[in-house]
Amino acid sequence: MKRQRKDKHFIKKPIYEGGPLALKQFITKNLRYPKEALAEKIEGTVVVRYSINYKGKVIDTKVISGLRGGCEAEAIRLVRLLVFTVPRNRGVKALFHKDLQIHFKLPVEKETTVQYNLTSSSKNDIKEKNIPKKTGYTITVNW
Repeated sequence: MKRQRKDKHFIKKPIYEGGPLALKQFITKNLRYPKEALAEKIEGTVVVRYSINYKGKVIDTKVISGLRGGCEAEAIRLVRLLVFTVPRNRGVKALFHKDLQIHFKLPVEKETTVQYNLTSSSKNDIKEKNIPKKTGYTITVNW
């Protein structure tokens, strides 16, 4: 009979369900760029230190380095939405501390293009005015 191996670490750390990629997708999906930051065109990174209790809930947040324009408040709001899975730690109710970087990058404005094709509609117009059949105009408007 083999002996059971003990875990390498006495206290196991909390895990975000789905891993780092799922955490990044959650932040991307739920991030609302603050109106003030959009108006002032503020970009950058906010670093938030947060505490996770033994149940996996974020109980305390603190901004380590931040931006103005409401970005810090948005980063704290996002971190407070996170829920972690904490494995059983032999009955020890530990408090965990982690740091998270949240990147604020201005959304790319898409250029709208409208294209109109104008051609002659009746065959009589073409015959009377001696205009070749493939006459038309293409107008492209960008804004």
